Amino acid sequence: MIDAIAFKFQTGTQWVHLPEKYGNWRGVYNRLRMWAVDGTWERVFTALMAQTDADEDLNWAVSVDSTIVRAHQHAAGARKKGPRPANPTTMPSAGPAAD
Repeated sequence: MIDAIAFKFQTGTQWVHLPEKYGNWRGVYNRLRMWAVDGTWERVFTALMAQTDADEDLNWAVSVDSTIVRAHQHAAGARKKGPRPANPTTMPSAGPAAD
């Protein structure tokens, strides 16, 4: 199960393209979600951190990427055709407000 999850995230493939050797992709996906919701991944991470800290084998490597990716104007919500329509003019009522 863990190999299947690792394969998915390492390759970036879609769930439906998970190789058959890992079993049904829906089962793998559902297990990943269940483990995320019930805190299993957090407990695994905490246990691994504690073990590597006890072994004095914990080295942090930080990587910062300053790449900027700009979306096309249409992907950023820009209008596709023509100017924005004008708001309809509102007319004040002739009489007092109704209660």
